[in-house]
Amino acid sequence: MTGVDGAGGSRSSRPFDPGLQPERTALAWRRTGLALVVGSLVAFRVLPALLGPWAFVVAAAGVAVSIGVMVAAHGRHGEVHHLLTSSDDDRVALPGAALLAVVAAFSAAMGLLSVAVVVAS
Repeated sequence: MTGVDGAGGSRSSRPFDPGLQPERTALAWRRTGLALVVGSLVAFRVLPALLGPWAFVVAAAGVAVSIGVMVAAHGRHGEVHHLLTSSDDDRVALPGAALLAVVAAFSAAMGLLSVAVVVAS
């Protein structure tokens, strides 16, 4: 007898997408978070000569935001996986783009800070 997916298993026991697109997206978010951490640590190494003690604040904030992005991305992947595997419908409303907005705002702020440091020095 076949299961819900017609292939002998329940829908939650198989990947939603045969190409594993949600998993690739989660890996991409993980790489993004790691890149932000590395960039923040490079700022920790480079900026003290230019900003003094404020460089440590900037770098620590960057690391904190980066770790927050990785944690949020991990949680978002779990939520998306649950939504995609628990619904009987192929059309599912996925979570919003708040994580994308945070990463874009953080990247823009760090870019503007970089431009300000170059112009000031």
